[in-house]
Amino acid sequence: MQQRRRIVALAVAGIVAGAFANHAALAGMPEAQKWVDSEFQPSTLSKQQQMDEMKWFVDTAAKLKSQGVKEIHVVSETIDTHMYESKTLAKAFTEITGIQVKHDIIQEGDVVEKLQTSMQSGQSIYDGWISDSDLIGTHYRYGVIVPLSDYMAGEGKPYTNPGLDLKDFIGTSFTTAPDKKLYQLPDQQFANLYWFRADWFARKDLQDKFKAKYGYELGVPVNWSAYEDIADFFTNEVKTIDGEKVYGHMDYGKKDPSLGWRFTDAWLSMAGEADKGIPNGMPVDEWGIRVTPDGCHPVGASVSRGGGTNSPAAVFATTKYIDWLKKYAPPEASGMTFSEAGPVPAQGKIAQQIFWYSAFTASMLKPGNVTNADGTPKWRMAPSPHGPYWKDGMQNGYQDVGSWTFFKSTPPNQRAAAWLYAQFVTSKSVSLKKSITGLTFIRDSDIHSDYFTKNADKYGGLIEFYRSPARVAWTPTGNNVPDYPKMAQLWWKNVATAVAGEKTPQAAMDNLAKEMDQVMSRLQRAGMKVCAPQLNAESDPSKWLSDQHAPWKKLANEKPKGETVKYEQLLSAWKAGKVR
Repeated sequence: MQQRRRIVALAVAGIVAGAFANHAALAGMPEAQKWVDSEFQPSTLSKQQQMDEMKWFVDTAAKLKSQGVKEIHVVSETIDTHMYESKTLAKAFTEITGIQVKHDIIQEGDVVEKLQTSMQSGQSIYDGWISDSDLIGTHYRYGVIVPLSDYMAGEGKPYTNPGLDLKDFIGTSFTTAPDKKLYQLPDQQFANLYWFRADWFARKDLQDKFKAKYGYELGVPVNWSAYEDIADFFTNEVKTIDGEKVYGHMDYGKKDPSLGWRFTDAWLSMAGEADKGIPNGMPVDEWGIRVTPDGCHPVGASVSRGGGTNSPAAVFATTKYIDWLKKYAPPEASGMTFSEAGPVPAQGKIAQQIFWYSAFTASMLKPGNVTNADGTPKWRMAPSPHGPYWKDGMQNGYQDVGSWTFFKSTPPNQRAAAWLYAQFVTSKSVSLKKSITGLTFIRDSDIHSDYFTKNADKYGGLIEFYRSPARVAWTPTGNNVPDYPKMAQLWWKNVATAVAGEKTPQAAMDNLAKEMDQVMSRLQRAGMKVCAPQLNAESDPSKWLSDQHAPWKKLANEKPKGETVKYEQLLSAWKAGKVR
């Protein structure tokens, strides 16, 4: 029996070795030509330029193979863009370069958990990671991630594509730390925007009915008051369209790690909880964390330490989230996770969603969803409305920037090969086709390509949004957060107590702020390589509350009159280079 197993094992090993040898034998320009002629079209490059770029990848891979590199292992979260990379681009890279790629697709929470394990152990589980730029403050402080600025100028220079063109990437400001070094390379981006049924909003009978009840026009809500009125209108006044029950709001509320993203992805900031400042409020950011004037040391999240996590604006944001979920969304929404709730608007019963991720655009355009006969969407996307504490100059919402990240602990040759693959899946040769597939743009040249100019009307405002200055006001979690993996998990556990009615929104946010301070206190004691927390002493919260800066005093009126704008007006503003 043992002998049989040995024979089988040797046979399998021979097959695997043969496969590697076969890939190595096949790798080269004929394989590149095959991919350039088919899958890699359209491109912003000419076919000759694509082939020139592929030759660089072939030649550079040959150097690494001569040093014994045969395979790399990378990971990313589960979205359409990464599925395309894993199924198609990884295969292309293997065939063209002869280096085998195992590209794992796992849930975002698992990516963060494995990243945290690697940081704590000092040994990276993967050769390369696509993880959110939300970890930029973590990477900067711990010193375990390779600063790409240093790598590209030093050890990684022989493996850095001369045609990489960093200036063409739209998200590098979010992956650059306070030391001005680039730590991560953007791979995909998407924003949370306002989504609505434009066909319903255009109906004269519904417009008249809305104006008669609320005193202003049915349109894209500029503030949360209008959003709430529209949610009430469709859920309680309209009730049914074409014989189907409809709802004026969609969200999710299950006690699950994804509930944390619902909040950490700038929800408090959309209410106006933070200070002014782009990409993130300073000195108080969208999580409510205050830092020292130099932007280095976190000093607290609680109002008693100068933070904003349990401030009136934050409590207002939490209260509205729960109220709308229970009053205006389908009853099952409270028991859903992020991934379960995501497809629901496409099923045709939702009038609007304040917090909708544009990563769902590609799947929403599939046949059978809320599209016209010609495939164009019946819905549109627009800037999300803001809460009563919000002021001009503040962050408008969240933008996810999934970015390539590399550990210092990874063996140099494996890291170089993973870096090669990262550049391949973000290269100009393939990025336009990847953008068409996943609609998660990373390059300005793709956004302004002839293809998207000709086909802009197919995407419900996405192209116009990304061509406008509006996109820079939608930003990821910033540098103020000293340890994203440790602190992000505090959010869903605390918010869930308010959703379940176990605590009031105020009590839930008080506890969240307290626990955030406790984590930062431990980080302060443990020390960090740079910019460790230095907590302010607790004091009377009234000392910090102000009408001039965050944390903001409670407003006497948290529901001003609703304000809307015509979608066409927004579209014109974007085309004219304005935010709104």
